[in-house]
Amino acid sequence: MGQLLSFTDQNRVDIRRWCGFPAYGGVPVQAFGWRFFQQYGTLEFRLTNMSDTEISTCQTVYMANLATLENAIPAASNNLDTDQAAVWKHNKNEVADRAQLFTYWAKRLCAFIGVQPGPYFDNGPGSLRIVV
Repeated sequence: MGQLLSFTDQNRVDIRRWCGFPAYGGVPVQAFGWRFFQQYGTLEFRLTNMSDTEISTCQTVYMANLATLENAIPAASNNLDTDQAAVWKHNKNEVADRAQLFTYWAKRLCAFIGVQPGPYFDNGPGSLRIVV
């Protein structure tokens, strides 16, 4: 019995972004590039071979929340011009707090899928980032 559910191309692009990987591109480039990283290959394999229940969990728990959280970060710019209004006081860390919450959920998605966050995440102390 084959899968009834699958990820759309847009779902896959969003998951790649949220897991910290750059755009896939339309033409494979041979012998180099991030596509040849083991974690990226694992991500693609898992996205292609998830069960219906796992796809549903990704879509309803992780993707729905991540889309909302991601959209809330730029929307927070509406409050950047106000430090205090009457008794209301602006959270000066709102953008950073929202970004941190988004990153937390993105890393939970990575954990659910079973991959390390991609190269666009700061993976904490001792992490290595190579810029060429």
